[in-house]
Parts: sequence; C-alpha cells; structure tokens
Amino acid sequence: MMWSEFRAGEAPSKGVYGDAPGMRIYTRADGSRDSRCRWRLCAAPGLIAGGSAFRHPFDDITALLPELADRAVVVYCQKGKKISQGTVSLLRGYGIHAESLQGGHFAWRDAGEMLVPAARIPAPGPQGGSVWVTRHRPKIDRMACPWLIRRFVDPAARFLFVAPGEVLAVAEKFDATPFDVEDVFWSHRGEYCTFDTMIEEFGLTSDTLRQLALVVRGADTDRNDLAPQCAGLLAASLGLSRIYRDDHQQIDAGMLLYDAFYRWARDASDESHDWPQPQSRG
Repeated sequence: MMWSEFRAGEAPSKGVYGDAPGMRIYTRADGSRDSRCRWRLCAAPGLIAGGSAFRHPFDDITALLPELADRAVVVYCQKGKKISQGTVSLLRGYGIHAESLQGGHFAWRDAGEMLVPAARIPAPGPQGGSVWVTRHRPKIDRMACPWLIRRFVDPAARFLFVAPGEVLAVAEKFDATPFDVEDVFWSHRGEYCTFDTMIEEFGLTSDTLRQLALVVRGADTDRNDLAPQCAGLLAASLGLSRIYRDDHQQIDAGMLLYDAFYRWARDASDESHDWPQPQSRG
C-alpha cells in the first residue's frame, strides 16, 4: 500500500503518543498541518514542541478507537519504521485516517526542529493538564505566556488568576506553578520579560517566536521602540482587558490575537498595505 508520511516540521497540532515498547500517535480534528507537536511524560530528553499527546502501548491500540474516531492521526516511533507503520495499518483497518511521521523522533531531532526539555514541563494536575498561577487582570505577559504554553507545551494547561499577594500561597495550596511575579523561576530576567524566559527555558528558539518575543517584550516593558507592532499589541491587549471582566474569557479571546500575531511573524512580516491599490496595466 502507499504510505502517507509527514516529514519533520509537518506534524499536525493535536495528538497522542506512546514510548518504547509503544508508539506515539498524533490526532487532528481539522485536517490542518503545522509544526506544533507536544511530547509529555516521554523518556526522551527532548519532547517535540506543540500539540497534545499521551503515552499508549502499540499492542493495545484498540483501546483508543473511541477517542480516535472521526479524527486523522499521525503515528511515530523512534525511527518511523515497524511500530509506527504497523500501527498505521492497524488503525486504517478500523477506518481511522492514519499517517506516520517519516523518520520518527530521530528525524525530527536531526532536522533541528524544536524540542522541549521534558524536565521543564510541570507535572499534570488532577484534571490532566499542568496548573499555573499568576496575578489577575492580565495585560501582555500574562496573556502571551498562556498562549505559548497551550500552543507549544501543554494545550490542556489550566491558569489561575488571583490577587498579586496571594499568588505564592495559591501556588502552594493548588500545586500550581507561579509565573510573572517577582522571585520565581518563570518571570522577568533583566530586560527580558517572562515570555522571553519561557521561550528560552522551553527551547522554543524558532525565528518566528523570537520575532514575536520582541513585540511582546516591547509592549510589556513600555519599549514600543523595539518594533512597530509593540504599540498595536499593547492597544489590542488593553482593549481586551476592558471588554472582559472575567480573566479566563479574556485569555480565550487573546488566544486568537496571539495566533494572528504568530502568523504575521511567520509569513506576513514583510507584507504592507496601502491605498489606493496599484493599478494593473493591461
């Protein structure tokens, strides 16, 4: 049969995975492809950045059939050979649209794609995702960081927004990871903001994220001279904070805002717009 394979950098955005003697599977609900895949609780020192994933042995794949129904999946093992290809064929036999990641984890690593250090990802909470806590009424950093975590590290992550003086106490009581407050690991470092810290510590060193980080840093630290887009991000963020009284609703709305800024940084930063439009000559 013809094998339909993803190459490194093309894995879809949602999925599940396993580890030897198992497999890793990625699922996607919308058919889109991008370079975001996340590896959680994996024995490998570097976990592929982005997406959603969980461990499952290849010899018990039928237990996942209800969850994988109506989804497309991408399977991978270390080298993209016997385990992933056998699993793909088995899934297709059950009517699941399955593909494999060409070359597996090794190909992703060798292609220089983003890998998140497993030790940096907080342990999941009772609901399955990591739990983070910060000050209430988010503006820039406290919107940018949840976007980064959910898009590239842990899409199931939960965020608690509390009074500034209660962040550390809530972190202790709820076993949450504090961020963007003073004297914690995930915070500002010198002239760099918490978003910069997360990009560095999670190993998310793509050109696109570095460009976005410059905009976030300028908007968050009142240095709009760093990039022309800083003032626009600040204005949009302040507008969202006025529209929403509920911090969680504001974060949900901010996800689309940062998706748009990410796509601009990825493939539209050299585009401009003017009026009137140039007239074509015929």
